[in-house]
Amino acid sequence: MLTELRIRNFAIIESLSLPLARGFNVLSGETGAGKSIIVGALGLLLGERASADLIRTGAERASVEGVFDIGERPELASLLDERGIEADEPLVVLKREIAAAGRTRAWVNGSAVSATLLAEIGRHLVNLHGQHEAQALLDPDSQRRILDAFAGAAEATAQTRDAYDDLASARREIADLQHRRSEAERRADYLRHVAKEIEEAKLVEGEDTRLEDEARRLENAEELRTLAAGIASAIDGEGEAVLTLLGGVERNLAGIQRIDPTLARLQELYDTAYYNLEALARELEEYEGSIDLDPARLDEVRARRDLLFRLTKKYGATFADVLETGRRTREELDLVDSAGLDLRQLEAREREARSRLGEQAAALSDLRRAAAQRLAENVDQILPDLGMPDGHFSVRLQPLAEIGPNGAEDVEFRVSLNIGHEERALSRVASGGELSRVMLALKTILARLDHVPTLVFDEVDAGIGGRVGLMVGETMRSVAAHHQVFAITHLPQIAARAHHHIVVAKGARGGVTAADVTVLSGPARVAEIARMLGGDPESSVSRAHARELLDAAAIPDLAGASVGANGAPPASQRPGRRRR
Repeated sequence: MLTELRIRNFAIIESLSLPLARGFNVLSGETGAGKSIIVGALGLLLGERASADLIRTGAERASVEGVFDIGERPELASLLDERGIEADEPLVVLKREIAAAGRTRAWVNGSAVSATLLAEIGRHLVNLHGQHEAQALLDPDSQRRILDAFAGAAEATAQTRDAYDDLASARREIADLQHRRSEAERRADYLRHVAKEIEEAKLVEGEDTRLEDEARRLENAEELRTLAAGIASAIDGEGEAVLTLLGGVERNLAGIQRIDPTLARLQELYDTAYYNLEALARELEEYEGSIDLDPARLDEVRARRDLLFRLTKKYGATFADVLETGRRTREELDLVDSAGLDLRQLEAREREARSRLGEQAAALSDLRRAAAQRLAENVDQILPDLGMPDGHFSVRLQPLAEIGPNGAEDVEFRVSLNIGHEERALSRVASGGELSRVMLALKTILARLDHVPTLVFDEVDAGIGGRVGLMVGETMRSVAAHHQVFAITHLPQIAARAHHHIVVAKGARGGVTAADVTVLSGPARVAEIARMLGGDPESSVSRAHARELLDAAAIPDLAGASVGANGAPPASQRPGRRRR
């Protein structure tokens, strides 16, 4: 659960530490005091988009830090370990920072992470529900996802999508093959001409380079022979040749070694140089003998080079391009003959994919039909507790003409909220307050299946009040039996039912507006409930009304002791006073 939220230099917040407890937590305060800013900071911590505009005036950076106790959720520690994050302690600390330049950084337990990984981990720790999410209920995709979550159909939906992707891939390949075959048939005469011309040339890879080298040798054969013969003669020829002169060098070396035997290594150097020069002379003599003056061969080479040049001008910028054109052209021509077989194979694959998609979609439809009935029954049980005693909820599965990536049907939530009214689509019936309550009913049901430890409700009480507010508060508190619940509310009926009440207030520090929070108990909580009731918080009448509301919410606290929601014994247990 979320034990503490720390915010620094975020919007109008200079420095704020928000303590949260187990069970049902509420945050209240005047309009504009900063309740939505706190929710925005929490959203930033959970990976929402950051902006330098969120930094408090005069500050260089803003930061949000959340401390989570995962001692009762070992699977979350395993998740962190899989992501390479230390999680030895029961506490996990998420932090995100925005710099004035717009750059953001994120950490988990002190390890730097990406915003994407921060969001992934955050989704396992907190589920944030706001007014916008109630509006999202009107979206068919959201309705389908809710039904699938209730049905436990995550694997079935993934398998259906995979089967659809396989079918779509096969269909794309069929269409591509048919298009390419059609193009090949249209261009067949031209392709045959190109293929014939290139194939008759009998081109060999690397041939262009070899021809260039051979032509250069043939064109300069006389000069090459003269140069090779001259070098060989200078090394090992008649008269003052290099090897003859080296004989005198060897005698002098022998004289040096007689006087200084330590210079024996000089003889090794001499021998190596002498033998290398002998080898060089032999190589040049052999090279001279290998060079032919062959005008006929030179003509052949030139003619072959001209052919390669013409083909390069027609079919590619380089010789390699000509070879690739020939290969590609032959493939296109082969396509005319072989496409039929390839198409039959692809069509068989398409049939198999279509059959598998049908099976997967049918299995998903079975799960949805069973879940639709159960979900409707569960919501109908909760609606009276949310002030809609005549409300009826149902899920319509509308078959599609063709199976899509999300299955064989569209999902539509339908309601009838009053006696004698026919069911209609949720988007056509519900007001803002009714929509929020339907969303709360669905979240209450899904919370039983949801392993996320903390649920945050941002003013989902919009558009309701009076007794309905009491009912909504009771529902949230019932969810808090299995999850930590944090609600931002303006309704005293909801606030009075919390285990833990926090108020946010706006003031000024050094001439700059700032927001602070205070944990309420006893008289301070009575005063805040009186303010929320719309009366004078100092009035004895308003305070009496507030105490009465708090007394009505008396429940066993989390340790099992019976207390009033204001921290005092309930009215039924206080002497001299009757409970109404």
